Formats: sequence, C-alpha cells, structure tokens
Amino acid sequence: MDKIVVDSSVVIKWFVVEPYSVEACQLLNHYQSGGLTLLAPDLIYSEVGNIVWKKQQFQGLAATDAQQVIDCFRSLNLVLTPTATLLDAAYSLAVTYNVYDAMYLALSQREQCPFITADEKLVNAVSPNFPGVVWVANVSSVMP
Repeated sequence: MDKIVVDSSVVIKWFVVEPYSVEACQLLNHYQSGGLTLLAPDLIYSEVGNIVWKKQQFQGLAATDAQQVIDCFRSLNLVLTPTATLLDAAYSLAVTYNVYDAMYLALSQREQCPFITADEKLVNAVSPNFPGVVWVANVSSVMP
C-alpha cells in the first residue's frame, strides 16, 4: 500500500470547503477505500484543533460543526509518528531550508514517501531539493 504524509492544511480541506478541497478529498477518498496509508506527526492533532478553533472563533463555523470536524478527524485514525522521533531531523531541515513545518518533511524523508501540503510557500522553498513535496493542487500527480 502506498504511503503519503499529509499536514493540517490538507486535512482541514476534508471538512471545510476551501480552495483545493476537491483535490484534498481525492486523498481522503483513496485512503477510505483502502488504497493509501496516510501518515502525520502526532502534532497534527493540535494543529487541526487550532485551525478548527480559529474557524469557529473568527470565521463563523458553528460550534456543533466544529465539534463534528474534531470527531470526524479523530475517527480517521491516521498513522501517527511521535514528534520526539523526528525532532533532530526536523530541526536540521528547518535550519537548512528556513521552513516552519519541518516535522512533516522529516517524516516524508524517513518514510520515503510524498508529502502533500496546501502551504505553497513551503513547497516553493523545498521542492528543488525534495521533489516529493507536492502542493495539494497537484495531488493527482502522486496518486497511485
């Protein structure tokens, strides 16, 4: 089975309609049909929680909808990696490439699989050296 690392910028698009939600949902659908294993550092829980909180507080997401997003996300059971095991590699990558979300990049490197993100700035910063980092708009290029 193919593996793909996803970050919270992709995950939120599964539950809240945003630009590139359709592309992000291709990953989710393929995962739910058993065609993919989705990986993430365990910090994804706090990141998704923070995004949902912001959407509720500042963008009008109803409290019941916010709770439903949290519940649905939790039920997906992504394969999580403890951030402690990625810290050294992530720090090195962050310093070398001046990027923020290096935990995901480190996991992608370790697992030798693509990393899908909606963070276009991150993709632009690292893609010359990490062709496996893919902007969500181009997700079909890595789908099995």
